[in-house]
Amino acid sequence: MFWGYREVSVPGDEPDRSADIGQWIEAARGGCRESLGRLLEVCRPYLLLVANQELAPELRGKVSPSDLVQETFLKAQGNMGRFHGHTEDELLAWLRRILLNHLANERRRFGYEVALDSGGQVDARAAGGAAPSPSGQAIAREELSGLERALEKLPEHYRQVVQWRNWERLSFEEIGRRSGRSAEAARKLWARAVEQLAQELESDDESR
Repeated sequence: MFWGYREVSVPGDEPDRSADIGQWIEAARGGCRESLGRLLEVCRPYLLLVANQELAPELRGKVSPSDLVQETFLKAQGNMGRFHGHTEDELLAWLRRILLNHLANERRRFGYEVALDSGGQVDARAAGGAAPSPSGQAIAREELSGLERALEKLPEHYRQVVQWRNWERLSFEEIGRRSGRSAEAARKLWARAVEQLAQELESDDESR
């Protein structure tokens, strides 16, 4: 949990939260920890999906998606003054870059470890292409299975919007056109879908 905010409600009939997000961003830039905590928790489900998608199997025994997200939050905490955006989409893009940069650092570190473990016989620059260990493969399969189980529990329209946004990288405008909604309604639908997916993933973890 980060700053004590875990549950973020996004009911279907709530008013546009763009104004709230903008106010939280300005307050967070001014040093308000409460506003920063709210912002980061709103973004947590999306970042967990990104981390699950981007984390290579060979790294899963060393770092988990939740670890990547938490490190992203810590980095954002110390650099919020450098964020110059004003919208939720801009904040998500900024946090995604931080997460991917951290993941790149983990890949480089893993490469050096492979080179050291092999007595220097493996070029560290090529180590990122090393075959994943059996334990890494098992962990990757289990996490992927958990994500698939959680997705199967979502309503069809939730699964569809997650696929469009997170797998096909469609804009909310395009999602809105495909689903007969406005861009803002599409964004809200996606936010509800991602929040429920995160809850299903958490429930799946607790049941094992």
